[in-house]
Amino acid sequence: MFRFAGALAPWLGGLCLLCLIVGLYLGLVVAPADYEQGDSYRIIFIHVPAAWMSMFVYVVMAVSSAIFLIWRIKIADVVAVASAPIGAAFTAVALITGSFWGQPMWGTWWIWDARLTSELLLLFLYLGYLALRGALDSPQSGAKAAAILAVVGVVNIPIIHYSVEWWNTLHQPATITKFDKPSMHISMLRPLLIMVLAFQLLYFYNLMIRVRTLILEREGRAGWVAKLAGESHG
Repeated sequence: MFRFAGALAPWLGGLCLLCLIVGLYLGLVVAPADYEQGDSYRIIFIHVPAAWMSMFVYVVMAVSSAIFLIWRIKIADVVAVASAPIGAAFTAVALITGSFWGQPMWGTWWIWDARLTSELLLLFLYLGYLALRGALDSPQSGAKAAAILAVVGVVNIPIIHYSVEWWNTLHQPATITKFDKPSMHISMLRPLLIMVLAFQLLYFYNLMIRVRTLILEREGRAGWVAKLAGESHG
Protein backbone atom coordinates (compact mmCIF):
# COMPACT_ATOMS: atom_id res chain seq x y z
CA MET A 1 0.00 0.00 0.00
CA PHE A 2 2.86 2.37 0.83
CA ARG A 3 4.55 1.98 -2.57
CA PHE A 4 1.20 1.96 -4.41
CA ALA A 5 0.18 5.27 -2.79
CA GLY A 6 3.55 6.80 -3.62
CA ALA A 7 3.30 5.78 -7.28
CA LEU A 8 -0.30 6.94 -7.65
CA ALA A 9 -0.05 10.31 -5.89
CA PRO A 10 1.84 12.24 -8.63
CA TRP A 11 -0.66 11.14 -11.29
CA LEU A 12 -3.60 12.14 -9.13
CA GLY A 13 -1.99 15.50 -8.37
CA GLY A 14 -1.29 16.22 -12.04
CA LEU A 15 -4.80 15.31 -13.18
CA CYS A 16 -6.27 17.35 -10.33
CA LEU A 17 -4.30 20.44 -11.33
CA LEU A 18 -5.35 20.05 -14.98
CA CYS A 19 -9.03 19.71 -14.05
CA LEU A 20 -8.84 22.70 -11.71
CA ILE A 21 -7.35 24.91 -14.42
CA VAL A 22 -9.89 23.83 -17.06
CA GLY A 23 -12.86 23.90 -14.68
CA LEU A 24 -12.08 27.32 -13.23
CA TYR A 25 -11.44 28.81 -16.66
CA LEU A 26 -14.71 27.46 -18.08
CA GLY A 27 -16.65 28.41 -14.95
CA LEU A 28 -15.23 31.85 -14.23
CA VAL A 29 -14.42 33.08 -17.73
CA VAL A 30 -16.37 31.16 -20.39
CA ALA A 31 -19.71 30.44 -18.67
CA PRO A 32 -22.24 33.29 -18.96
CA ALA A 33 -23.72 35.14 -16.02
CA ASP A 34 -26.92 33.75 -14.56
CA TYR A 35 -30.06 35.64 -15.58
CA GLU A 36 -31.23 35.90 -11.92
CA GLN A 37 -28.08 35.77 -9.78
CA GLY A 38 -25.64 37.45 -12.13
CA ASP A 39 -22.02 36.55 -11.44
CA SER A 40 -22.76 35.65 -7.80
CA TYR A 41 -23.70 32.12 -8.84
CA ARG A 42 -20.09 31.35 -9.84
CA ILE A 43 -19.27 30.44 -6.25
CA ILE A 44 -21.07 27.14 -6.93
CA PHE A 45 -17.99 25.97 -8.83
CA ILE A 46 -16.30 25.72 -5.42
CA HIS A 47 -19.29 25.30 -3.12
CA VAL A 48 -21.03 22.39 -4.84
CA PRO A 49 -17.89 20.22 -5.29
CA ALA A 50 -16.87 20.91 -1.69
CA ALA A 51 -20.34 20.00 -0.40
CA TRP A 52 -20.42 16.83 -2.48
CA MET A 53 -16.97 15.79 -1.26
CA SER A 54 -17.88 16.50 2.36
CA MET A 55 -20.48 13.72 2.09
CA PHE A 56 -18.44 11.39 -0.12
CA VAL A 57 -15.42 11.46 2.18
CA TYR A 58 -17.57 10.77 5.23
CA VAL A 59 -19.06 7.70 3.54
CA VAL A 60 -15.53 6.48 2.76
CA MET A 61 -14.57 7.10 6.39
CA ALA A 62 -17.66 5.29 7.71
CA VAL A 63 -17.22 2.27 5.42
CA SER A 64 -13.52 2.03 6.30
CA SER A 65 -14.41 2.28 10.00
CA ALA A 66 -16.97 -0.50 9.64
CA ILE A 67 -14.40 -2.73 7.94
CA PHE A 68 -11.94 -1.99 10.75
CA LEU A 69 -14.51 -2.80 13.44
CA ILE A 70 -15.66 -6.04 11.83
CA TRP A 71 -12.46 -7.52 10.37
CA ARG A 72 -9.77 -5.55 12.26
CA ILE A 73 -8.01 -4.62 9.01
CA LYS A 74 -5.45 -1.98 9.98
CA ILE A 75 -5.24 -0.29 6.59
CA ALA A 76 -8.98 0.42 6.77
CA ASP A 77 -8.41 2.37 9.99
CA VAL A 78 -5.54 4.21 8.29
CA VAL A 79 -7.82 5.22 5.41
CA ALA A 80 -10.48 6.40 7.87
CA VAL A 81 -8.18 8.55 9.99
CA ALA A 82 -6.43 9.89 6.87
CA SER A 83 -9.79 10.90 5.39
CA ALA A 84 -11.15 12.70 8.45
CA PRO A 85 -9.21 16.01 8.27
CA ILE A 86 -9.63 16.14 4.49
CA GLY A 87 -13.39 15.70 4.84
CA ALA A 88 -13.51 18.30 7.60
CA ALA A 89 -11.73 20.78 5.32
CA PHE A 90 -14.19 20.15 2.47
CA THR A 91 -17.09 20.61 4.88
CA ALA A 92 -15.68 23.89 6.20
CA VAL A 93 -15.19 25.16 2.64
CA ALA A 94 -18.78 24.19 1.78
CA LEU A 95 -20.14 26.07 4.81
CA ILE A 96 -18.00 29.17 4.24
CA THR A 97 -18.73 29.44 0.51
CA GLY A 98 -22.39 28.78 1.22
CA SER A 99 -22.40 31.74 3.59
CA PHE A 100 -20.74 33.92 0.96
CA TRP A 101 -23.49 32.98 -1.48
CA GLY A 102 -26.28 33.28 1.06
CA GLN A 103 -25.48 36.84 2.11
CA PRO A 104 -26.36 38.49 -1.25
CA MET A 105 -29.06 35.94 -2.11
CA TRP A 106 -30.84 35.60 1.25
CA GLY A 107 -29.64 38.77 2.93
CA THR A 108 -27.93 36.87 5.76
CA TRP A 109 -24.67 34.97 6.27
CA TRP A 110 -26.35 32.11 8.11
CA ILE A 111 -29.80 30.69 8.66
CA TRP A 112 -30.79 27.54 10.53
CA ASP A 113 -31.90 25.91 7.33
CA ALA A 114 -32.22 22.09 7.27
CA ARG A 115 -29.44 21.67 4.70
CA LEU A 116 -27.07 24.11 6.42
CA THR A 117 -27.73 22.72 9.90
CA SER A 118 -27.16 19.11 8.86
CA GLU A 119 -23.97 20.14 7.02
CA LEU A 120 -22.76 21.88 10.18
CA LEU A 121 -23.50 18.69 12.11
CA LEU A 122 -21.32 16.85 9.60
CA LEU A 123 -18.41 19.14 10.46
CA PHE A 124 -18.93 18.37 14.16
CA LEU A 125 -18.92 14.64 13.35
CA TYR A 126 -15.57 14.98 11.61
CA LEU A 127 -14.12 16.98 14.49
CA GLY A 128 -15.63 14.58 17.02
CA TYR A 129 -14.02 11.64 15.23
CA LEU A 130 -10.60 13.31 15.36
CA ALA A 131 -11.07 14.35 18.99
CA LEU A 132 -12.11 10.85 20.11
CA ARG A 133 -8.98 9.27 18.70
CA GLY A 134 -6.83 11.31 21.05
CA ALA A 135 -9.21 11.57 24.01
CA LEU A 136 -8.75 8.04 25.38
CA ASP A 137 -5.62 6.70 27.06
CA SER A 138 -5.37 3.65 24.80
CA PRO A 139 -4.90 4.28 21.05
CA GLN A 140 -6.83 1.08 20.35
CA SER A 141 -9.78 2.25 22.45
CA GLY A 142 -9.69 5.67 20.79
CA ALA A 143 -9.66 4.10 17.31
CA LYS A 144 -12.61 1.84 18.18
CA ALA A 145 -14.67 4.65 19.74
CA ALA A 146 -14.01 6.94 16.78
CA ALA A 147 -14.91 4.18 14.33
CA ILE A 148 -18.24 3.61 16.09
CA LEU A 149 -18.99 7.34 15.91
CA ALA A 150 -18.18 7.36 12.18
CA VAL A 151 -20.50 4.42 11.48
CA VAL A 152 -23.36 5.85 13.55
CA GLY A 153 -22.92 9.33 12.09
CA VAL A 154 -23.38 8.12 8.52
CA VAL A 155 -27.14 8.43 9.09
CA ASN A 156 -26.63 12.19 8.66
CA ILE A 157 -25.59 11.79 5.01
CA PRO A 158 -29.06 10.98 3.59
CA ILE A 159 -30.47 13.72 5.82
CA ILE A 160 -28.14 16.25 4.17
CA HIS A 161 -28.91 14.95 0.69
CA TYR A 162 -32.70 14.80 1.00
CA SER A 163 -33.21 17.73 3.38
CA VAL A 164 -34.31 20.02 0.53
CA GLU A 165 -37.04 17.50 -0.35
CA TRP A 166 -38.14 16.49 3.16
CA TRP A 167 -38.44 19.98 4.65
CA ASN A 168 -39.41 23.48 3.60
CA THR A 169 -35.96 24.94 3.03
CA LEU A 170 -34.44 28.03 1.44
CA HIS A 171 -31.65 25.97 -0.08
CA GLN A 172 -32.14 25.31 -3.78
CA PRO A 173 -32.93 21.70 -4.82
CA ALA A 174 -30.53 19.31 -6.51
CA THR A 175 -29.02 20.40 -9.80
CA ILE A 176 -25.95 18.27 -10.49
CA THR A 177 -27.77 14.92 -10.05
CA LYS A 178 -30.72 15.80 -12.32
CA PHE A 179 -29.26 14.42 -15.54
CA ASP A 180 -32.71 13.49 -16.90
CA LYS A 181 -33.82 17.11 -16.73
CA PRO A 182 -30.86 19.37 -15.88
CA SER A 183 -31.73 22.69 -14.26
CA MET A 184 -28.44 24.22 -15.47
CA HIS A 185 -27.35 25.17 -18.95
CA ILE A 186 -24.64 22.93 -20.37
CA SER A 187 -22.20 25.86 -20.40
CA MET A 188 -22.52 25.99 -16.59
CA LEU A 189 -23.00 22.27 -15.95
CA ARG A 190 -19.84 21.22 -17.82
CA PRO A 191 -17.37 23.24 -15.69
CA LEU A 192 -19.26 22.24 -12.55
CA LEU A 193 -18.79 18.55 -13.34
CA ILE A 194 -15.12 19.13 -14.14
CA MET A 195 -14.68 20.86 -10.77
CA VAL A 196 -16.39 17.94 -9.02
CA LEU A 197 -13.86 15.63 -10.68
CA ALA A 198 -11.03 17.98 -9.67
CA PHE A 199 -12.12 17.91 -6.03
CA GLN A 200 -12.46 14.11 -6.20
CA LEU A 201 -8.90 13.86 -7.47
CA LEU A 202 -7.77 16.34 -4.82
CA TYR A 203 -9.19 14.08 -2.12
CA PHE A 204 -7.51 10.94 -3.43
CA TYR A 205 -4.21 12.79 -3.90
CA ASN A 206 -4.25 14.01 -0.29
CA LEU A 207 -5.43 10.58 0.86
CA MET A 208 -2.41 8.89 -0.74
CA ILE A 209 -0.03 11.38 0.88
CA ARG A 210 -1.62 11.02 4.32
CA VAL A 211 -1.83 7.23 4.11
CA ARG A 212 1.91 7.05 3.40
CA THR A 213 2.64 9.36 6.33
CA LEU A 214 0.44 7.40 8.74
CA ILE A 215 1.94 4.08 7.67
CA LEU A 216 5.42 5.41 8.35
CA GLU A 217 4.32 6.70 11.76
CA ARG A 218 2.75 3.37 12.74
CA GLU A 219 5.41 1.09 11.24
CA GLY A 220 8.42 3.22 12.10
CA ARG A 221 10.18 0.36 13.89
CA ALA A 222 9.48 -2.22 11.19
CA GLY A 223 12.34 -3.69 9.22
CA TRP A 224 10.95 -2.63 5.85
CA VAL A 225 10.98 1.02 6.94
CA ALA A 226 14.64 0.79 7.92
CA LYS A 227 15.38 -0.92 4.59
CA LEU A 228 13.48 1.81 2.74
CA ALA A 229 15.43 4.49 4.58
CA GLY A 230 18.66 2.74 3.69
CA GLU A 231 17.69 2.62 0.02
CA SER A 232 16.89 6.34 -0.01
CA HIS A 233 20.30 7.19 1.50
CA GLY A 234 22.10 4.71 -0.67
